[in-house]
Amino acid sequence: MIAHLDGTVSAIAPEGAVIEVGGVGLLVQCTPGTLATLRRGERARVATSLVVREDALTLFGFAADDERDVFELLQTASGVGPRLALAMLAVFTPDELRRAVAAEDVTALTRVPGIGRKGAQRIVLELAGRLGPPGPAGRQGELGQLAAAGLGRPAAPPWRDQVRAGLLNLGWQAREADQAISAVEADALAAAAEGGNGTDGAIANGQPAEAEAAAMLRAALRKLSRA
Repeated sequence: MIAHLDGTVSAIAPEGAVIEVGGVGLLVQCTPGTLATLRRGERARVATSLVVREDALTLFGFAADDERDVFELLQTASGVGPRLALAMLAVFTPDELRRAVAAEDVTALTRVPGIGRKGAQRIVLELAGRLGPPGPAGRQGELGQLAAAGLGRPAAPPWRDQVRAGLLNLGWQAREADQAISAVEADALAAAAEGGNGTDGAIANGQPAEAEAAAMLRAALRKLSRA
């Protein structure tokens, strides 16, 4: 098994990236959140999972080992293949999935394209107790992440251009991307007004810019999927 890749990002496409390791360019399929952390020409490390089929060998890449582990566990549920597992991680963080399964939140799971109510019920039944407990309380849900991203400042946040580029690379129109970004900014400001940490809190909690951009991209994709 190829556990991870550590090399230079030579190309980024809507569904994945090419990482050059030892002179060989390896294509890895990634979630939008993982793609948001990659920069062409820069070195990167991604955790990977190799899916073997009769007609293809496909590498899936993730920003963290935990995300990769959850991706592999999701596929043990009936009807969940690698593409659907990747879609679930594009909509939810690993801890959000753990909470949804633990709470038997079928409605939340149906937000993933390709999962109906019966499929969500089956996933809850088969994965109950197998994904492990969510992380510490410091890991926040969508609005908490948005508030921690520090949108209470007048200047344009550093993640904005990254998220816009990510949405355009995924095929969304510029107008749709801008509307989604404005919507998540509004949510973040509302969350901050209700007691979010703001910029200083985000820095104090050690949230890196890459995680901030990934959280915002995930939230924007949720907005677009509901439109």
